[in-house]
Amino acid sequence: MAYDLITMGRIGVDLYPLQTGVPLARVSSFGKFLGGSATNVAVAAARLGRRTAVITRTGDDPFGAYLHEALRDFGVDDRWVTAVPGLPTPVTFCEVFPPDDFPLYFYRQPKAPDLEIDAHELDLDALGEARILWVTGTGLSEEPSRTATLAALAHRARAGTTVFDLDWRPMFWKDPDTARRFYAEALRHTTVAVGNLDEVEVATGVREPHAAARALLDAGVELVVVKQGPKGVLAVSSQGVSTEVPPLPVKVLNGLGAGDAFGGSLCHGLLEGWDLERTMRHANAAGAIVASRLECSSAMPTPDEIEAALTAGAVL
Repeated sequence: MAYDLITMGRIGVDLYPLQTGVPLARVSSFGKFLGGSATNVAVAAARLGRRTAVITRTGDDPFGAYLHEALRDFGVDDRWVTAVPGLPTPVTFCEVFPPDDFPLYFYRQPKAPDLEIDAHELDLDALGEARILWVTGTGLSEEPSRTATLAALAHRARAGTTVFDLDWRPMFWKDPDTARRFYAEALRHTTVAVGNLDEVEVATGVREPHAAARALLDAGVELVVVKQGPKGVLAVSSQGVSTEVPPLPVKVLNGLGAGDAFGGSLCHGLLEGWDLERTMRHANAAGAIVASRLECSSAMPTPDEIEAALTAGAVL
């Protein structure tokens, strides 16, 4: 049976402080969680009943073993999660200063194992059969992950739905111009592009949401989703359908992971065949729910939780 969603990209251990409003130097206790954007998207979709898998790599260490256990607990297939001897599993710390300041500290040296995904190890049959493939901009930042990501996209040949999460992380790149060249190559094989204002600017050189959406459509994408923070989300399709949906009111605890919940819900809506506005409202609600919680992966909402938020018109 084909997967509903295969994601490809980052995985790691999130060590999040159990105290809010406290600088990292003064935090006394942390919670340990499965992390990594592409991995969290797979978890979010699995929570919504989807059959998901992730292609990534860990260190051959206890943290890597923990990530396998967590993936299985969340119902995400871990068959393509392999160990890289000699490289440690990445760890990410954050500081939590609600409502809008959540600095991230990535420990991915000397190199993150998830950047060691190799094109020769890809299960091309599974990639071709999956209803949705989700790849990220970070996967383009280094070899061999860059070649593997582009090979997966090319093999799909725009069949089904192929989502490119623009996922701009400046610490992983020399400069935006370098990223833009590889982003353009990925966009040639993409049917859906998703990003915030910084990310669409890196991809297109344009920051204004409608102009950036038009530039991405001109690159051949069929659906563009621009996340605008407090202004909500803009979605524009190549068929001329457009919607702009405001955010759902929420008391933010930790905004990290909200975009991954949005992504998992977006995939769910596309698979359900919902209209654009319903898909965006559902995805906004999923993201808002996670923003009200401390963790990311284990905070991903269930269908009932999303429906309750939509019915209430807020995250209560």
